[in-house]
Amino acid sequence: MQTEQTQALRRLYEGLASRHAAGRAGYGRPLTLAEKILIAHLDDPDSRPERGVTVADLRPDRVAMQDATAQMAILQFISAGKAKVAVPSTVHCDHLIRARKGAEEDLAVANDENGEVYEFLRSASEKYGIGFWKPGAGIIHQVVLENYAAPGQLIIGTDSHTPNGGGLGMLAIGVGGADAVDAMVGLPWQVLWPKVIGVKLTGTLSGWTAPKDIILKLAGMLTVKGGTGAIIEYFGSGTRNISCTGKATICNMGAELGATTSIFPFDERMAAYLRATDRAEIAEMARTHAAELVADPEVADRPDDFYDQVVEIDLDTLEPHIVGPHTPDLARPVSQMASDAAKENYPVELSACLIGSCTNSSYEDIDRSTHIARQAAAAGLQARTPFLVTPGSELVRSTIERDGQLDELQKIGATVLANACGPCIGMWQRDDLEAGTHNSILTSYNRNFRKRNDGNPETLAFIGSPEIVTAMALAGRLDFNPLTDTLTAADGTEFKLAPPTGAELPEGGFSGGDSGFIPPAAEGSGVEIVVSPESERLQLLTPFAPREKSQMKGMAVLLKAKGKCTTDHISPAGPWLRFRGHLDNIANNMFSGAISAFGYEPGKAKNLLTGEIEEYQAIARHYRREGLPWVAVGDENYGEGSSREHAAMEPRHLGASAVVVRSFARIHETNLKKQGVLPLTFVDPADYDRIQETDRIDLEGLEALQPGKNLTMVVHHEDGTEDRFEVHHTLTDEQIEWFWAGSALNHIRQLEAEQG
Repeated sequence: MQTEQTQALRRLYEGLASRHAAGRAGYGRPLTLAEKILIAHLDDPDSRPERGVTVADLRPDRVAMQDATAQMAILQFISAGKAKVAVPSTVHCDHLIRARKGAEEDLAVANDENGEVYEFLRSASEKYGIGFWKPGAGIIHQVVLENYAAPGQLIIGTDSHTPNGGGLGMLAIGVGGADAVDAMVGLPWQVLWPKVIGVKLTGTLSGWTAPKDIILKLAGMLTVKGGTGAIIEYFGSGTRNISCTGKATICNMGAELGATTSIFPFDERMAAYLRATDRAEIAEMARTHAAELVADPEVADRPDDFYDQVVEIDLDTLEPHIVGPHTPDLARPVSQMASDAAKENYPVELSACLIGSCTNSSYEDIDRSTHIARQAAAAGLQARTPFLVTPGSELVRSTIERDGQLDELQKIGATVLANACGPCIGMWQRDDLEAGTHNSILTSYNRNFRKRNDGNPETLAFIGSPEIVTAMALAGRLDFNPLTDTLTAADGTEFKLAPPTGAELPEGGFSGGDSGFIPPAAEGSGVEIVVSPESERLQLLTPFAPREKSQMKGMAVLLKAKGKCTTDHISPAGPWLRFRGHLDNIANNMFSGAISAFGYEPGKAKNLLTGEIEEYQAIARHYRREGLPWVAVGDENYGEGSSREHAAMEPRHLGASAVVVRSFARIHETNLKKQGVLPLTFVDPADYDRIQETDRIDLEGLEALQPGKNLTMVVHHEDGTEDRFEVHHTLTDEQIEWFWAGSALNHIRQLEAEQG
């Protein structure tokens, strides 16, 4: 597979200089690194998109899909009627493996429970020319970094943490499945040409401070919506002092800021990682073209002239951070955690500590954590709380088994889980606490929304670096500061942990293990894909009906969400992952975590036709049967979080006509457009407050729906009065065609039919 990739990269690299020169001439200025990569992938190389204004057509180099989202993406691809994917694509089975007892047992259970889904994904991959990574091979982002990521590339992935690849100097962007299908069928992929936020790093990390602390600090500075519509581009001397996998950690969690993606400039740390993962030829090619894989020199000299915003972090003075609970931008230095816990009455006894996931499962992460475990073992200590370790890939797992880190972690009581997402995505079958128990956990993961990890709304999830999490597992307390506090050894003496150290890359090279990769078949036309009509896990898609203007009049308000409404609120993961390939079944979780502005318990509202308090999905199904269209109303940053397009497909399936909010998260807004749901924002955010429970809503101006032209929302109140105000949309001409066709996929089929 690397030969094919190497050839494609060579073609890309050979065209960079001329594309960049044309871009500089067109814009009349030097270019940031993000702009260089975007320009190199424009479908129309002569176009000059405007930041934050132009929706651009791009040609990605690759598509990556994880098993939970791949099901719906492949079902949509099947509907498009194509014989083979048009760009290199892979499927990674990492989301459906429950974490409970340990790697071997959990993987066996997963293969048994999910056999039907895995066989569907494997056979579809064989039929359509897609590479397939078996369960246990590793988490998608770690596997992509080890095998496919390369400086200067553009890839899209059906997971919001795809930006992990930015650690290898590429633009890796999380998208919905319908976006992936565009690229897979050979169409350009569309994105709003992003703004660029420059983050200048100076100094060097030392002691307890880790790459994770950079992104935790930045999350507190920019907030969960501070990166929306922008690429975060790191620059400055400090970037060269961070390992490739450390850079990946930072880019991975940039998704929590709402950023389109994040990226670091190419350097020798990346070249070293490429060589360590058997890609020396790619490393040398990147070194040859290094000038095209970094921002132009003038950008670093005068960053305020070229970035939309500039932030600076001094690594010399950066302290380890902990964020949470319930949101990744509630950040504080570790020295403040004890006082915050006392002030907010957080449970200080930790009920579990977890390290790994796609964000922090590199060799370096595990080696630094092992250094702490080694000190504890020498003092006769074990973890005082359940301590779970998730390797990111079989490549890393087999190497840390060979080099002894796994054994040393297990000596202090660690349970090693499968190479999968596990507790990070909610696939944690937790047997130690009853549901509803108020408790605190600490992880090295990326996301900590309420109910995210274990399904318990009373679990307070905090996030830190693997090193901090390991140290706190030994203390068993959230108010322990490993930089200053002591532990009691088995002999009763007090000692302080020494700051962690660890190898960036394994001295003896990586140990391959069983990669679990099945390459795409050269010829798959004879492969039959079977989906039983009786299956509860898989369901072939029925195209959505084209839109009619009548669906935009007399709309009921099904949901008015109060405060944070993420994709975990709209379509939770955890046990619902099993239905990701069956639209009607998974629609039973629609809005099940949403908080009503009208005071009902989460997941419930009043059925305006019966007056009964019911689940949102039940009310929506009733409205659909009665031909009553409905809208959802949301607050700021609606749809924050995962890329899961189910959060858009479920409302569409159950009758949503529009979603009207104060502001959207990028991926979710795009997903709504793809599925034929009209995404609108209040021109005046205060108009959100005018929406009442029994309102009926009309949209005026649809007959002249066009880019840049607002619509009028007419709100008919139960007392006979009405409010009229403007709502804004960001649809392009093509996206308007998607809307009237009923979905982007319907529009693709129409184009195919017209072309013969």
